[in-house]
Amino acid sequence: MEWLSSLAPVLGPLCGMTGVLGGAWLVHRRESRKNDKDAQTAEANTYVVSVQTVTDGFTQLLEQQRATNSQTLDRVATLETKQTALERKVEVLEEEQRQWRRWKAAAVEYIRDLRTLVAKALGRQAPEPPEEIATDITGSDWS
Repeated sequence: MEWLSSLAPVLGPLCGMTGVLGGAWLVHRRESRKNDKDAQTAEANTYVVSVQTVTDGFTQLLEQQRATNSQTLDRVATLETKQTALERKVEVLEEEQRQWRRWKAAAVEYIRDLRTLVAKALGRQAPEPPEEIATDITGSDWS
């Protein structure tokens, strides 16, 4: 055991040095892990921020597209309403035109009958119609 006591001056500082080196290695390892963890956290935060930015951009685009679609639907609805109103007006005008054509045909026929009646009653030819209606009365379109 004496030999162990004689090694004490060598073993004491050696054990102390080993303890210091072990402690330094543990501190280094802890700091290294902390730095790695901080780097991972920073990278994750950067990733989260970039994903949020992209998501916000797509959200804005989607909102713009929805607003545009809404405006387009409003415009289409307005145009359809106007088209329906115009179609009704066209139908009314077409019906009025048909009525005027029927009235004109009946009036022309009535005038021809009156001219024939006047010619028979007077025994001579009926007076010539005014220029505005002469082509309708004497024309072959209405015969």
